Amino acid sequence: MARNHADWLEAFCDYARFGEAPRKMYFWVGVSALAGALRRKVWIDQAYFKWFPNFYIILVAPPGIVSKSTTASVAMRLLRRVPGIKFGPDVVTWQALIGAFAEATEMYDDGFGDYRVMSALTIESSEFGNLLNPQDKEMVDLLVSLWDGKEGSFDKRTKMSGNDKVENPWINMIACTTPAWIAGNFPEYMIGGGFTSRCVFVYASEKEKYVAYPGLHVPANLAQLEDSLVADLEHISINLQGEYKLSSDAIAWGEAWYREHYTNRPVGLDDDRFGGYIARKQTHVHKLAMILSAAQSDKLIISIEDLKTANEMVSDLEADMPGVFSKIGRSDISLQTDRFLKYLAQKGEVAYPEAYRFIHAYFPSSREFEDMLAGCIRSEQVRVEQRQGTMWLLSRALL
Repeated sequence: MARNHADWLEAFCDYARFGEAPRKMYFWVGVSALAGALRRKVWIDQAYFKWFPNFYIILVAPPGIVSKSTTASVAMRLLRRVPGIKFGPDVVTWQALIGAFAEATEMYDDGFGDYRVMSALTIESSEFGNLLNPQDKEMVDLLVSLWDGKEGSFDKRTKMSGNDKVENPWINMIACTTPAWIAGNFPEYMIGGGFTSRCVFVYASEKEKYVAYPGLHVPANLAQLEDSLVADLEHISINLQGEYKLSSDAIAWGEAWYREHYTNRPVGLDDDRFGGYIARKQTHVHKLAMILSAAQSDKLIISIEDLKTANEMVSDLEADMPGVFSKIGRSDISLQTDRFLKYLAQKGEVAYPEAYRFIHAYFPSSREFEDMLAGCIRSEQVRVEQRQGTMWLLSRALL
């Protein structure tokens, strides 16, 4: 059966373009849908380990900016229509996870005429905080192990049910959160470490466009387009199984990339917090390369173009990574100073009494506010002018 679209990801992004989120966010939620369709049925074999095309994709944006959960559901709604795809619980507990794995267990063709067992789940969570407690070290360690795709059985001994075993578990996850939640729930030592380095954080600070009524802009054939996307996902879920091979020029490019990657770390990711991510970027790139190949062809070949594009898409997220984690480990005064400077930048200039009214709930003492303001003036982020007996504060943007 032929596919409806030459490139599923491109077609999906066109289908989703009537929303307000940046196109890159729709790209990554499309990646999550394709990963969910492929499951554990395809891989890249590296002898000592295998790369599977599962992702932990976290959509990050301030509240009310890009409707994160709606953005994720655009892709997940399509995936839920594909027969045989299993979704896990919104809240991860040992009991819920084991039960979901048991229901998801199935046999699949490994591409060599043999049949294997897998327990594959996709998890969609509109609130990352409901899905995972970062302080639950045991659960975090489990998610780390599952992302790596280790083969074999996962055993969990519980008081109530004894020893529970799941064969070849696999998880693909998409979740939504805010920078403030990350700052309040992830301790600094976890950033760049085992779990967060395995996540792909897709950040948006503003809407790409304003769409008050999406229903007025979508084409009349939107339902047919949706059906065609679902049909292609079903085709991919049925027909793709086995080992992906890199073409000879892809291998040559990947070897040169690897040397460059460890020789010249990206600017902005050169502190210890991002060491874990740097170590796993190659894995992210090759996971994505499988997705890009699957989006366009049934051939289990990764081309040099797949690798290059995957590297570009992963690298594109790096500029936002410091912003995603920027609030972690900072004091309330530091965070509120940033809030004040953002407010002042939006206003351009504001009279001192108005500025104090805006921020006084966080600086109830005028002395605290004055100390904060003095620091902003000394750092040349704010300038002061006297106008007819009233002090005015000017943003650095006007200097």
